[in-house]
Amino acid sequence: MTAASTPKGERRRQALVEAAAELLVEGGFEAVRHRAVAERAGLPLASTTYYFSSLDELVEAAMELHSRTELAQGRARLAAAGEDLATAEFLLDMLLGSSTECDFDAVLLRYERLVATGRRAYLRPLMRTTSAELRQLLKDVLAAGGVHADDERVDLVVAVVDGAVVNALIEVHPDPREAARRMLLSVLPELAK
Repeated sequence: MTAASTPKGERRRQALVEAAAELLVEGGFEAVRHRAVAERAGLPLASTTYYFSSLDELVEAAMELHSRTELAQGRARLAAAGEDLATAEFLLDMLLGSSTECDFDAVLLRYERLVATGRRAYLRPLMRTTSAELRQLLKDVLAAGGVHADDERVDLVVAVVDGAVVNALIEVHPDPREAARRMLLSVLPELAK
């Protein structure tokens, strides 16, 4: 049994992953550094290299934790929604983050993180897996909202939201979520046909 597989080791490793995930969301990939993660977790600097063979491995664990947490929250929310499902808001929350945390900077960081993932080959398998799970959740949300849900409709929803958000970010629109909401609400009735 290695120190990393003991209960104390697992708690420390998890604390590092959680700290890295927080830093990733707050500041992007550049914010995830050994020292910053160790300080956030309240652990010695050496712990990051003890529990992870590289910074890339730590970043991957942080991305997975963040993605899986968002997906689990989305599934739980859908299961609890019943007939009170606000389809557009739910879709926006899953694609842009919670409305309570979705200001200009948070959306910008989210999109920077998504684009920067393409430059990190080690993250591609994880992103393919979590993206497929997200797409299934979006299909389920659309279906629960009375929209015939297939791959093409999910692609359209994602493209509409992404396009609106990117344009809003370029124009430095104060509320990219609102721009995406307007566009999404304009296409949802067509999707329901």
